[in-house]
Amino acid sequence: MTAVDVGRIMYLTTNWAGFIVFAILGVIMIARLRAMYQQSRRLLIFLVVIFLAVNITNGVTSGIAMKRITEEEFILSGTYLCTANVDGDSLLLFSMSWILATIWEVFALCLVVWIAAKHLRELQRAWITIGDSVTELMKIHVFYFASFVAISCLKLIYLSPTISAHTYSLGTQMYLGVLPIFSLVQKFVLGPRLILRVREHHAKLAADSDAGISMTSIVFQDRIHVSTGSGV
Repeated sequence: MTAVDVGRIMYLTTNWAGFIVFAILGVIMIARLRAMYQQSRRLLIFLVVIFLAVNITNGVTSGIAMKRITEEEFILSGTYLCTANVDGDSLLLFSMSWILATIWEVFALCLVVWIAAKHLRELQRAWITIGDSVTELMKIHVFYFASFVAISCLKLIYLSPTISAHTYSLGTQMYLGVLPIFSLVQKFVLGPRLILRVREHHAKLAADSDAGISMTSIVFQDRIHVSTGSGV
């Protein structure tokens, strides 16, 4: 197996892994939004239809783009290296996938902002402090969306003519090396945190609830003991 074959396998594996992770994060996001909207069946159907359209389109465009990519092998200081050459059409298809993914995330963000504004108005009317599960969900989403916006901006820089004209410059190579790291962090670290933070929150609520029940039981037993002693 040549270096070109190894490079192509690694490139395809990385891209398809990103596609699969995006699908998993989309399912998590749909579940979170449905929880925010009180298990709305209409919203669930609406989100599933939109997400399937976005995901299927991304899969088709990414598949077409990756078929057109060519690999080039060269030797640098005695080391065999392989680079992927992306033509203009493939770059346009990849940019379409990024744009569709960004539109999906922005749409989900709009739903979060809308339910957040509605929830805050209800809290102000009822004079309740902000500390329930819905508020915790919104806090987690804000951090996730902020990271997604940052990664999207870095990916859009890839479409710059400067990057295409200076592919082998030091700055471009540093950019191409940092971008996958940030993308992996966003997908494999911040994405799962959407679930883990909610589980931590529910565990904290359960612990506080158990502590409150035990304290109530202790106080109740003390009152019974005092009442019995005074009666004797």
